[in-house]
Amino acid sequence: MRRQIAELLESKKFIELRALLKNMEPIDIAELLEELPEEDLPLLFRILPKELAADTFVEMDSDQQEILISFFSDRELKEVMDQVYLDDTVAIIEEMPANVVKRILKHADPEMRMRINGILQYPKDSAGSIMTIEYVDLRRDMTVMDAFTRIRRTGVNKETIYTCYVVDDNRTLLGLVTVKTLLLSSYGDIIEDIMEKNVIYATTLEDQEHVAEKFSKYDFLALPVVDMEQRLVGIITVDDAMDVMEQEATEDIEKMAAIVPTDKPYMKSGVFETYRKRIPWLLMLMISATFTAMIITHYEEALGALMVLSAYIPMLMDTGGNAGGQASVTIIRGLSLGEIEYRDMPEIIWKETRVAVCCGITLAVANFVKLMLFDQVGVLTSLVVSLTLLAAVLVAKLVGCTLPIAAKRIGFDPAVMASPFITTIVDAISLMIYFQFATLILHI
Repeated sequence: MRRQIAELLESKKFIELRALLKNMEPIDIAELLEELPEEDLPLLFRILPKELAADTFVEMDSDQQEILISFFSDRELKEVMDQVYLDDTVAIIEEMPANVVKRILKHADPEMRMRINGILQYPKDSAGSIMTIEYVDLRRDMTVMDAFTRIRRTGVNKETIYTCYVVDDNRTLLGLVTVKTLLLSSYGDIIEDIMEKNVIYATTLEDQEHVAEKFSKYDFLALPVVDMEQRLVGIITVDDAMDVMEQEATEDIEKMAAIVPTDKPYMKSGVFETYRKRIPWLLMLMISATFTAMIITHYEEALGALMVLSAYIPMLMDTGGNAGGQASVTIIRGLSLGEIEYRDMPEIIWKETRVAVCCGITLAVANFVKLMLFDQVGVLTSLVVSLTLLAAVLVAKLVGCTLPIAAKRIGFDPAVMASPFITTIVDAISLMIYFQFATLILHI
C-alpha cells in the first residue's frame, strides 16, 4: 500500500489517490502517513475529503500534527479544527508547544475558546479532563416526535447520538433514553415515561481510571459526567475510555518494571529522556540492595567455614523473587479491576499462605533430592538450603500479596510495589533466614 501511494504521488495521479484513501479508515491512513517523508504529508493530507482529513488528524501522533500545523494556512487550520470534536481538540492542545496552542486558539471562536479553557481547568487524569460537551440533551416533557426533531437538528455535530440525556431547566441530570427506545416507542409517548431514571454517571473530579472501570463493568458506549450539583456538564465516550485503559495499563507496566511512566512511545523517546526515566529507580534499588551485601558481610565467617553455602544464594534469591512477583502481579491486577479491596486482606493472606506452603514444600523436596543425588551435598546442608527455600517462598508470597494492598490503602500506586521492590525486600529476608538456619543446624 505504501509503495502504491508513493507511486501515485510521484506520478501526480491525485484523483486515483483520493479514491484509494477515501475507502480507508482514519487510523490506517494515520499509520500510513507515519511511513511517508515529511515533505509529502501536507500534499497527501490536502487530498483527503474534509471530514476524513479531520478524523485522520486526530489519529496522528503529536509530532506529525505539529508538522502539519506548521504547513497549514490559517484557513486550513480553522477548517480542520472546526471538524474536530472538543475533547480531541483539548487532547491536541495538551500535546502542542505554546506557540502552536496560541495559533489554534487564535482561530477558535470565543465560545469554543471558553469551552476549551473550561475543560483544561480540570485536574489531569480526572473525568472532566477527558469528557466532551458534544452530546444530545432532551427535556422530560418532550414527545418522541419532538426528540427525533431535536436529534436531526443538533445531532450532526455531536460525538454520539445513540444515547440522549434528559435534563431540566437547570441542566440537572434526570435520566437517559436510547435511540433504540425512541424507535420502538410511539411518536406521542412522553420522554419522562420511557426514559431510564437509574443513571450511572461520573463526577468531574473522579479519577479517569475509575471511569474506565465503569465502562468495563457496565459495557457502556457513553457515560454522563455531572458536577457537584448533579448538573450534566459532559459525556465520556467508549473510545476515550479505551485510551485511558491503554494509558493506565502502560503506566502500570512501566512502574512494575521500575521505570518512571512516560506518555511518549518508545521510538519517539530520546536516549537521554529514556535514561532519565530509568535511572531514579535503578539508583534507589541499587542502594536498597546494599542491605543484601551487608547481610552477606555480617555472615562472612559462616560462609568462610562452609563455602558451599554461597553457591546456593542466587537460587534462593531468584526463587523468592519469582514467588513474590507472582503474588504481587496477581494482586495488582485484582486491585486495578476492582476485584480486591483492603477488607479482603485476611482472606488473601490465608489463601497465599496455603499456596506458599504447597509451592514451598514441592520446591524444597525437589531441591533436597537434587542436592543429595546430583550435587552430592551433605544431608544437613541440603536440609538448610531446602528449609530456607520453603521459608523464602512463604515470606515472598506474603510480602508480594500484602505490600500492594497496603500501598493502595495509604494512597500509593500498587504497581510501585511490584517485582523490583518486592524482590529487594525478599532477598534480604531470605538471606537472614538462610544464615539463621545454617547457624542453627550446622553450628557455624
